[in-house]
Amino acid sequence: MEIKNALDAILPSLLGMLVVFIMLALIMGVIYIISAIFRPKKQELIEESYEAAPAELAPGSAGGVMLYDTPDRAAAMIMAIVADKMKKPLNQLRFISIKRVK
Repeated sequence: MEIKNALDAILPSLLGMLVVFIMLALIMGVIYIISAIFRPKKQELIEESYEAAPAELAPGSAGGVMLYDTPDRAAAMIMAIVADKMKKPLNQLRFISIKRVK
């Protein structure tokens, strides 16, 4: 009698775990599809950033930075603060873009 009760408890548990794993797989698939849709746009922005950069970069520089609604002075301060907080020289960091959040 106790074995039957144990089996009655195991079946719903396994079914519940199966449902959870299926839902996780579906969520993972949706995230993968969404990222695949937006990835080309991000790649285009990165390529535009490289095209906008001068042909010869200064020694130690890491390329151009895309600024969105951010003045040059504010961007320079942000980069200096990040470098200070990370305890790294500014020429070892690569900033791709800086965007002002409103």
